[in-house]
Amino acid sequence: MSLQRLTALRALMASQPTKLAAYIVPTADAHNSEYIAAADARREWISGFTGSAGTAVVTASQALVWTDGRYYTQFEKEADMALWTLMKQSLPDTPSMESWLSTNLSEGDVVGVDPHTMTREEWTPLQTTLTRSKMKLLPVASNLVDAARSQLSDPPPRRPCNQVVALPIKYTGKTAGEKIKELRKKIAEKKTSALVVTALDEVAYILNLRGSDIDYNPVFFAYLVITPASSILFWSSGSLPDTVTEQLKEEGVKIEVKPYSNIVPYLQELAKNEAAGSGRAVWLSNEASEAIHRAASGSDVLNQPLTLISEVSPVALMKLVKKEVELEGFRNCHIRDGIAVVRFLRWLHEQVDDGQAVTEIQAADKLLEFRKEEDDFMGPSFETIAGAGANGAIIHYSPSRTGPQRTIHQQDMFLLDSGGQYKDGTTDITRTRMMNRSPSPEQRDAFTRVLKGQIAVGSALFPLGVKGNVLDSFARKSLWDVGLDYAHGTGHGVGHYLNVHEGPSGISWRPYPHDPGMKPGHILSNEPGFYKVDEYGIRHEDLVEIVAITKESDHPRAKNLVGDYDGRGVLGFSTLTMVPHQRECIDAAMLDDLELSYINNYHKRVLSTLGPKLKERGLVQDLEWLERECQPIVRG
Repeated sequence: MSLQRLTALRALMASQPTKLAAYIVPTADAHNSEYIAAADARREWISGFTGSAGTAVVTASQALVWTDGRYYTQFEKEADMALWTLMKQSLPDTPSMESWLSTNLSEGDVVGVDPHTMTREEWTPLQTTLTRSKMKLLPVASNLVDAARSQLSDPPPRRPCNQVVALPIKYTGKTAGEKIKELRKKIAEKKTSALVVTALDEVAYILNLRGSDIDYNPVFFAYLVITPASSILFWSSGSLPDTVTEQLKEEGVKIEVKPYSNIVPYLQELAKNEAAGSGRAVWLSNEASEAIHRAASGSDVLNQPLTLISEVSPVALMKLVKKEVELEGFRNCHIRDGIAVVRFLRWLHEQVDDGQAVTEIQAADKLLEFRKEEDDFMGPSFETIAGAGANGAIIHYSPSRTGPQRTIHQQDMFLLDSGGQYKDGTTDITRTRMMNRSPSPEQRDAFTRVLKGQIAVGSALFPLGVKGNVLDSFARKSLWDVGLDYAHGTGHGVGHYLNVHEGPSGISWRPYPHDPGMKPGHILSNEPGFYKVDEYGIRHEDLVEIVAITKESDHPRAKNLVGDYDGRGVLGFSTLTMVPHQRECIDAAMLDDLELSYINNYHKRVLSTLGPKLKERGLVQDLEWLERECQPIVRG
């Protein structure tokens, strides 16, 4: 099947008006979404690799995918390795895609890509590298993978256009009108003619609307253009439901709606009008697609294209700092989510202890049942990662509903990474359980080292404005001390009933390029891990809220403060997640006094928070299980 698909794509590359020596297939849609709809899963279709990140390059004789360490094992299991080459982009000796193309193609060769699937930020350095090698990067208006699919009678599914609903002010804390007013003030300061919003979560955030066009992400396919006098939404066929229009009107927004497909001609016309008038620049995110940049500058319709302001989106920076209503929602939904996860873990241990056969899929489904019982639950925030034994070592593994099903056995270490979308917030939690409660010395050592890394980040103090990558080494030190590591970042931003992965901040060994620096009100994950391929995986993940710290704060390091970083201000984390760690897997002898106190105080807080609610709901067995799990850990 993969060979047939490659053959069809190569035939199309050769038949273009300008023959293509290579064609790039990113994992992307026109909005630079991390998670994409089936209509945009082109790299998956052409390669067979289902991971959520990676870029394919196809030439007449080679087919390659660049992806990171989260997916090496998965790629080798899913792709036809006789046809495809894995480019391990996390390794220092792996050439970048740009370098590989400039080295392996010839002078005069043309590289094609759909400009809707590549951001300006990605396009420019690639174009520069190819030009330097006397090659050309060509925007191909019609996506060749889509054309290949149609030729093989396997056309891409239709783009979703599901119902859009309003999120009430009691959850958002600010009206859409207030948000647009703030953005118009920034537009005036920039002296621009318009702000073009292309990221789906940014459109949803500004308008206080939510949708379901992409699985697990409450967003909808749309563009939003804000000018000093108008707000224009490009959605569906150009008509919003009356209830949504009324809600926007109540929040102070008069919205004009145009068909989704009209965005490029609208921007081209805007560029022509500006070129003939004031000549003011258009403002858009540097993560907007190359196609949108070309349209907004008028490069395809003007002899002298407009200058653009292309930089980190002001909407991304606005939604990064959560309002108090949003923060309170995060705190509350994590309590409800904690109850669901605790109930599930108690149930799973009971089933496995009784000798019942529970598959990974059945475990994920049962967890979803428990979450559905909680108020304001709207669905999972991503596909549940339920990995037993060796599957836990596949960092972004998700069990398949087709084919053989893996049963969770007593001797398995079981890694569960899951999350929920609630109207008042988004959750993302990972817990690792040794099902027989008797880990090997090696597993206990690794489990404890990963926990020490999580505690090091969770208890850290740092200056206001410091970049997240500064904290990454804290999470890895205990693993590094014995030559171990993990091939993923340590933390990502989280949206408020939006995308579970939200930029532009995060904690990683690779700096986030547009990280504005940490401030109170950011929500991040804290998730170090360790993975022994073909045996087991360990990850501990909490969501944390950044808070201001003084000597009087309830923080394990607050009492030792003697300064505030010369007036910059002290920040720390407050953990939102409410689920205990497995006591039997923790080697207390490896914990110092602060770490031991930290984990015991955390478990005490989990029990004091969830316990009364479990008791109130008559969930006696779950309460008894939680009480056992939260007993103090002592050395010896």
